[in-house]
Amino acid sequence: MNNIKFNNRDPVYVQVVRHFKEQIATGMLEPGQEIPSRRELANKLKINPNTAQRAYKEMEEEGLIYTERNLPSRITKDEHVLGSVREELILQAVDSFVNSIRSINVPVDEVLYLVKEKYSAEDKN
Repeated sequence: MNNIKFNNRDPVYVQVVRHFKEQIATGMLEPGQEIPSRRELANKLKINPNTAQRAYKEMEEEGLIYTERNLPSRITKDEHVLGSVREELILQAVDSFVNSIRSINVPVDEVLYLVKEKYSAEDKN
């Protein structure tokens, strides 16, 4: 959990939420898995406890995590929410890619060919 490289563009709490989403999408965090307390997370990431609190509040509102009474917070078991996390991350990456490619007027067929070539080359390594 302490391998987040924070950027200066986005609020830290947003980056923490994104990191959790990436961990969920890749299976590093599993449904029902206990996560660190807000204070533990703040210490691990060397961030303000209020920032950790805000990230957890955001994740609870999105249904990514849940907390029951005084028990530790856990990753949701809701399959719909878990599926939408992966889709959201993919769509964000595609949007970013398409916006950067569109600005240099590359035909879509060429882009698809290059993406397939690069993707296949990465699989071979």
